[in-house]
Amino acid sequence: MSWGKLLQPDLLLNTTILGLTPDLLRQNNLRGLVLDVDETLVPITTAEISAELLPWVEQVREITDIWLVSNNISENRIKRIADVLKVPYFTGAGKPSRRKLRRAVEAMNLPPQQVGMVGDRLFTDVLAGNRLGMFTILVQPMVDPEAEVARRYPVHALEIRLSQALGATLTPHNHQI
Repeated sequence: MSWGKLLQPDLLLNTTILGLTPDLLRQNNLRGLVLDVDETLVPITTAEISAELLPWVEQVREITDIWLVSNNISENRIKRIADVLKVPYFTGAGKPSRRKLRRAVEAMNLPPQQVGMVGDRLFTDVLAGNRLGMFTILVQPMVDPEAEVARRYPVHALEIRLSQALGATLTPHNHQI
């Protein structure tokens, strides 16, 4: 498989994870979700979930299983977030390694193509999900509103440019929240 295909998300949202609606999940036959944590669910600068995130998780949980799989090695940070959301989790995933993604998918007892890998990074989340045959969803980073102006996310911009150079098309799905 070419690098362009490995870095090509199946769905590219022009918004944060909050724009991933139950309708989009149904349209794509997704019965499970593996969610990245840092900058996908919460800004890297905080372990507090936003007021909108818990209702989103509760709504999505009605139609899909949810697991958190994070590269973060801080058991305390990820456990605290997972406990608030009432979802199982793995830390220290080492994405793009597939090992802990595979364990989460197996725990859901679903085929990988019916599980969405949702994250904000192409070279970790999307690459790992595509390597496992999952339905990959790239979202915009969840940022701290107070730090948003100061931080421009150069790594994300670089990943987009490199992925396009390697053949990924990265056409966003325009969806209103």
